[in-house]
Order: sequence, then structure tokens, then C-alpha cells
Amino acid sequence: MKKFLSLLTILVIATSCISTKSTLKNVDDKAPMPALSKEKTFVITEMSSDKNYGYDQDYPVNLGFMPAQAAEINVKRYFGALSGPNGEKLTYTKVDTCCPFPSPKNEMGAGLLDIYEVTWPGLNKPHRIYINLYERGKIMAPKGFGIREIK
Repeated sequence: MKKFLSLLTILVIATSCISTKSTLKNVDDKAPMPALSKEKTFVITEMSSDKNYGYDQDYPVNLGFMPAQAAEINVKRYFGALSGPNGEKLTYTKVDTCCPFPSPKNEMGAGLLDIYEVTWPGLNKPHRIYINLYERGKIMAPKGFGIREIK
């Protein structure tokens, strides 16, 4: 009983921090999942013209094309399709989770954004990219990145 009350308290606190209205600006439930290359990365054909895309919590890269439990593969597919601006190979690391938002696509009724630090040779300071594994959206390369050449 004590465990149950502790879990219930944590759940109430966590959900009380969630706004009832999403602040995400670029969700598109009808966005198609990108094609996959032979290397099992996304085929990305477009650079974002929006300086906020991926860099701002209200404009995350929305990779929610699968149930959230299996969606981590889309992070690998996404970053595998990108490069530095001159074709440099990327490295990326998940550094944080933040920014709860309401989402009917999760049993708890809320989603979180993952923050990745991305770097490549010659980059002075890593870029922080917000990833949403719950909602869909058009998949593009953020400003300052390149699209990896698929052979």
C-alpha cells in the first residue's frame, strides 16, 4: 500500500506539471514516414528554412511514426541521414529529457522531448536538437546541417 501511494503521488506531481494545451507548433498527423535507404536510414530530401526547427522545444523534430516504445530506431534513422554542412560524419548523444506536453499517443496522456547533442569534426560547440517520439511531422534537416549522400 505504501508503494502504491508513493507511485500515485509521483504520478500526480508529474502530471500536474503538464500543460493542458500543447505548445508544439509543427505537428502534422498526416505527415508520411520518410522512405528508408538501403542502409536503413531515412531518405531526407529537404533542408528546413525555419531556424527554430529542431533547435527549439516548440519546433522539435517529430519522429512519432511508431509506438513510442519502438520509436528509438527512428532517432538512429534520422541522425544517420544527416551530416555536417560539408558532409562531415555526425556523432550524437542523448543528454536530457524535458518539456512535458499532452499527447493522446501515450497511455499516460503526455509525452516528453528528448534532447540530443550533435557534433562533427570542426564544430566548435555541439548543437542541441529536440526530438519528439510521440507526434508526427515533416522530416527535414535542421539549418546548419547537411543531408548525407546515400550511395
